[in-house]
Amino acid sequence: MSTYHYEYSLQTQKQHFHNITSFVEEALQKSGAENGICLVFCPHTTAAVTLNENADKDVVGDLCFALDQTFPDRKEFRHSEGNSAAHFKSSCIGPSLTLPFIGGKLKLGVWQAVYFCEFDGPRKRSVFVTIVT
Repeated sequence: MSTYHYEYSLQTQKQHFHNITSFVEEALQKSGAENGICLVFCPHTTAAVTLNENADKDVVGDLCFALDQTFPDRKEFRHSEGNSAAHFKSSCIGPSLTLPFIGGKLKLGVWQAVYFCEFDGPRKRSVFVTIVT
């Protein structure tokens, strides 16, 4: 078994889903791996990663709207940094994805893309991509 580790940086906006599929594809290309799994990991407690539609930009906007409605900021929250809603969103979406690849290509659905989800920006963030063969 072989593993390859890559770290990517991005500058985020306040709340936004950033398409990072190109980061994952670049890591896969650099590794030279043909078949296996790819782990995408977000090391932040107010951000996450997810897989969702890339064809219609309104989907991302709708996701942000739905998350804001589900996890609104509330004056009753006690967390001193004032970003409790961002922590809730991050926990709900999750810190990692496991994606298969075959023949050196990600096996994503026709409409799918990998997104880094920022809930407490703007910030300089990192995402880790690990290739396992």
